[in-house]
Amino acid sequence: MSGQNIQWFPGHMAKTRRLIGESLKLVDAAAEIIDARIPVSSRNPELAGIVAHMPKLILLNKCDMADESVTKAWLEALSKEDTAVLPVDCRSGRGLNRFLPETRRLLASRLARYREKGMAGRSLRVMVVGIPNVGKSSFINRMAGTGKAKVANRPGVTRGNQWFTIGQGVELLDTPGVLWPKFDDPVVGERLAFTGAIKDTVVDIEALACDLLDVLKASYFVLLQNRYRLNDGDCELPSYALLEKIGMCRGMRIAGGEVDTERAAAMVLEEFRNCKIGRISLERP
Repeated sequence: MSGQNIQWFPGHMAKTRRLIGESLKLVDAAAEIIDARIPVSSRNPELAGIVAHMPKLILLNKCDMADESVTKAWLEALSKEDTAVLPVDCRSGRGLNRFLPETRRLLASRLARYREKGMAGRSLRVMVVGIPNVGKSSFINRMAGTGKAKVANRPGVTRGNQWFTIGQGVELLDTPGVLWPKFDDPVVGERLAFTGAIKDTVVDIEALACDLLDVLKASYFVLLQNRYRLNDGDCELPSYALLEKIGMCRGMRIAGGEVDTERAAAMVLEEFRNCKIGRISLERP
């Protein structure tokens, strides 16, 4: 591990925390979107505290990129009486057909209370929360059938709260992604950086790629072998030497014949983030 102490907390995120807290009285439940590859590191503990006493739907997004057997274990670990857990892929829409039925099931008692009070037509309101770049806007656009929520493969795109009607008497409140001020565990910051939740401009991408290779060597070396045509013995290489070999295999050289390790690092990170290396989970329950 490089020991990078990754911290990233733009000023607008402090405002977001306040907005989320103030919005609680407007909603019936929270839908927390987390990254199926890093279900622990992609959960903001401050958000978890803010919505602790609300009915919750946890969406394990990017499940198509995660190790299927590990995701199954997470579904069992995270499910509780007041929490529904759904494996989804917000880009393709996989699994999202269960969101509305699960929302109504989770809030059945609330719907009954509304009917008793003569408010049978009242919409259920769900606040969508999560860290940057985890898929909130893709989720809302899929559910609302619109491209109004901004989508980009980089953190910090959504900046204000927005309401969306998605049918079957359910409305979504979109909130900007928010990280927390300090990562007590440096591994958390690193895993967030691996997946792109933290901007590459604030990290050393060569060190980051080397750390990712260390992790993948330990758990998914066969996938690395297949992707980069490595030998069995390459799993023993130090991470920087392995990065050089990968760059060499891809013909990434600079003047003088040296390997362009910065370019190789950017490629390894991009290929991990886009599932080109394979389906990988970095955290297990």
